[in-house]
Amino acid sequence: MTEKLTLEKKETLIKSHVKELNACKLCPLMVGPVVSHHAMLSKVMLVGQAPGPKEGEFGKPFAWTAGKTLFRWFASIGVDEELFRKRAYMAAVCRCFPGKTKHGGDRVPSKEEVANCSQWIKREFELLDPELVIPVGRLAIDQFIDYSKLTDVIGKVHKVEVEGRKRDFIPLPHPSGASTWFKKDPGKTLTDDALKLLQEHEQWRKIFESES
Repeated sequence: MTEKLTLEKKETLIKSHVKELNACKLCPLMVGPVVSHHAMLSKVMLVGQAPGPKEGEFGKPFAWTAGKTLFRWFASIGVDEELFRKRAYMAAVCRCFPGKTKHGGDRVPSKEEVANCSQWIKREFELLDPELVIPVGRLAIDQFIDYSKLTDVIGKVHKVEVEGRKRDFIPLPHPSGASTWFKKDPGKTLTDDALKLLQEHEQWRKIFESES
């Protein structure tokens, strides 16, 4: 998207984008409905992995157990759930629940499903042009950063070029109740370090400390 867009035009385009996204049926194995954020403009973007089985019912990302932990993290640095949802755009690698495996766990989206859904986040980067991106969980981090272990990426700011320019990425581990990584060291300390980096980031402060 090379043309210089006005704020009004961007608002129109993001509304159209979310409407089109919510009607997507590209992946037959995915379980609907599509889960998306409401149409809004923000320079802070959170990128999750994929909605769980409950998010479709509530119609918003991180609406269940993992969300409680995620928003408890953000509350610890002064931003409650209501404020975060109001001022940050919440995207995801995949926007539908992938379904369950034969063993009862959540199915990992296939490469084809991730590729199908990549068009949506590409457009969101073009429209929102975020300054700060928060990938949450391995699948989300994998889309942007080359690494071996979570200890290599959590607790650091990464400059990553996406859609033509470098942006700040501050990854977080997935706040799943099944995970113990962030509950004990080194994961616990590194998660705390990542949250401090968010709190200190210029764009985080600009978005969440403003009065508007």
